[in-house]
Amino acid sequence: MKKQNSDRRIDPSTTVIPMACILVLCLFFVIDPAGSTNLLSSIRFFLGDTFGSYYLVVGLGILIVSLYIAFSDIGNITLGKPGEKPQYGFWLWGAMVFTCGLAADILFYSLHEWIYYAQEPHISELGSIQDWASTFPLFHWGPTVWSFYATLAACFGFMLHVRGRKKQKYSEACRAILGDKTDKLPGRLIDVLAVFALIAGTATTFAVATPLLSAALNSLFGLPNTKWLTIAILIVVCATYTASVTHGMKGVAVLSNLCMYIFGTLLLYVFLFGGQMRYTIETGLAALGNMFQNFIVLSTWTDALRTSSFPQTWTIFYWAYWLVWCVAAPFFMGNVSRGRTVRQVILGSYVFGVSSTLVSFIVLGNYGMGLQMTGKFDFIGLFEATGDIYATVMAILQTLPVHQIVLVLLIASMVAFYASSFDSITLVACQYSYREVNYEGEAPMRMKLFWAVLLILLPIALIFSEGSMSNMQTVSIIAAFPIGIVIILIIASFIKDAKEYLKNGPNQ
Repeated sequence: MKKQNSDRRIDPSTTVIPMACILVLCLFFVIDPAGSTNLLSSIRFFLGDTFGSYYLVVGLGILIVSLYIAFSDIGNITLGKPGEKPQYGFWLWGAMVFTCGLAADILFYSLHEWIYYAQEPHISELGSIQDWASTFPLFHWGPTVWSFYATLAACFGFMLHVRGRKKQKYSEACRAILGDKTDKLPGRLIDVLAVFALIAGTATTFAVATPLLSAALNSLFGLPNTKWLTIAILIVVCATYTASVTHGMKGVAVLSNLCMYIFGTLLLYVFLFGGQMRYTIETGLAALGNMFQNFIVLSTWTDALRTSSFPQTWTIFYWAYWLVWCVAAPFFMGNVSRGRTVRQVILGSYVFGVSSTLVSFIVLGNYGMGLQMTGKFDFIGLFEATGDIYATVMAILQTLPVHQIVLVLLIASMVAFYASSFDSITLVACQYSYREVNYEGEAPMRMKLFWAVLLILLPIALIFSEGSMSNMQTVSIIAAFPIGIVIILIIASFIKDAKEYLKNGPNQ
């Protein structure tokens, strides 16, 4: 009887429909890789070229609103009972905040993103590679994108811990504005879009960074760097986060903590033994100053004449990339933020998330860039000759003393980051699959296994598709378009509900 009641609580709109969509996409990518690439590229060009300003306005707008919320009376609201103490200490809470999102991608892009920018004509228009190739990574992975997480974490934390809502869904966060339409077609449409965006974001991060693990294993053990090795890595990662997620929040907390120590060891090794300490510090400091000095200009530049299409290629993609991840990561952040005030959640996310991200880009990015700019190695030339960014990253890492240690740390960090990110996603997706849940409870094991497997199917299908990285970037941009509108609705609903709470108290 208990099993039947559990089955009745399953919401088919957020389980069956997403599963069907993913299976169709998998077949599309595998059966017609060239056709899928062309179709997605056309849609990406249309959205990025025609509606690019929309993504930029959403990005800057959420950042501004996050600061308003944090420093207004709303920031004083405790996510839980008034005066309740935080559920987790600041370090463990911060570790879970950082690792639940794009930590594996942050590590991957930190190593090489400056190479992409160094080849952009727009960099020459602005000035030198030294000044701008070190600045744009900090801008694209800095305050704006973390504002998406921080603001929504506060929204969802308020919904769960203050209002005590039993539906952990995007639609439920819009109830203050949608009213009874939350339980009807508008709410269901929002939830289907949210789950699809979650899966698109998951597949994107797997498809983009996993090949680096294949290259590292090839360098260390001589394993053939083929698609089968990449698939094997995906299966190992899936098994790791599945094993972790079966232990619930305790497993997530332990893995997140372990992630931060491995990651910190990697950064410290490169910083101390890479021989670029002075260059790293000075270039990082200059890049921070350059970013903050030009922040508004960078956030609003649209390249209206399309002289380089730089914002369409980079800024808009990154804003979209993080928007699709907002379906899972902020829910998880809101869940683990019980006992903290809204102000602490928003500003704490900036302190821990942004600082960890910027340190990663400054240490890892400026190491390779320092070797390039001082003429010791030509990584830009290597990338231009081979077109293989993964081989180029390996060449950067192999310049480090006893580089085998670095490769082991890299592999351990990425697997741990992936596992930590996806076990938090799996926990959120499980809660999302039911009509009504107790957010403090644990989903049944079969539901955890369902999502653990479903999240890995699309990345595996993409291994067989031509231009898989471009395809998934495009899927992210497409999924982010409606999600951006929903996020605005969620934030507006939260502000309205929070003001009513402050005015009338918790018993309204």
